[in-house]
Amino acid sequence: MNNTIIGGRPCAIYADDTPRYLLIQPVDKREAETLDKEIAHIKLLTDTSFVFSSFEITDWNNELSPWTAPPVFGKEPFGNGADRTLTYIKEILIPYLKKQFSLNIDVPVVIGGYSLAGLFALWTGYTSDSFSAVAAASPSVWFQYWSDFTDNHSPAANSIYLSLGKKEEKTRNMVMAAVGENIRRQYDKLKSQGISVVLEWNEGNHFTEPEIRTAKGFAWCIDNKIRI
Repeated sequence: MNNTIIGGRPCAIYADDTPRYLLIQPVDKREAETLDKEIAHIKLLTDTSFVFSSFEITDWNNELSPWTAPPVFGKEPFGNGADRTLTYIKEILIPYLKKQFSLNIDVPVVIGGYSLAGLFALWTGYTSDSFSAVAAASPSVWFQYWSDFTDNHSPAANSIYLSLGKKEEKTRNMVMAAVGENIRRQYDKLKSQGISVVLEWNEGNHFTEPEIRTAKGFAWCIDNKIRI
């Protein structure tokens, strides 16, 4: 991994020779420390070449949230900074990476993330046509009004990977406990819309091997033969 600054944000980049896919992931400082393990697991699961770039999120509850919502743990509410983060990806990060690595203009772009970043990735798949596929690992689909949003919108992305830990819906937090019902509902909705989608159940709770779960999502998106 090579660390650099792109558009004022710390980024970590991995690149194969002659990459066929571009993978993008928002991360916090803790996740940034496990990216080498994540990349190694993607490589274990697929032989397809790619460029991977993470970018650092400093205000998690604001930069990844599509709209304002009250706190569900602690006292910090959710903001509505997802639009600005998406603009950064589309107008700064993707153009930089395409130029830096001489990528085809129509290279398939996969956006992925874990937890609230997984929800953000899903949201971008609905609101932008910049992404061919979405890797949403343990996404925060308990988020207020999320099911209403997905019930009334169709994604632009053609392929969507969903996953969840088997213990995640067994939390005592009643808001977050809805994650199981909501992700099944979203999976069924996406299937009815003709989207290539999978829902994978992993062992453990929300904090079990997030880098491995995210890697599995990216690898599925690559090997699912994304329709461009």
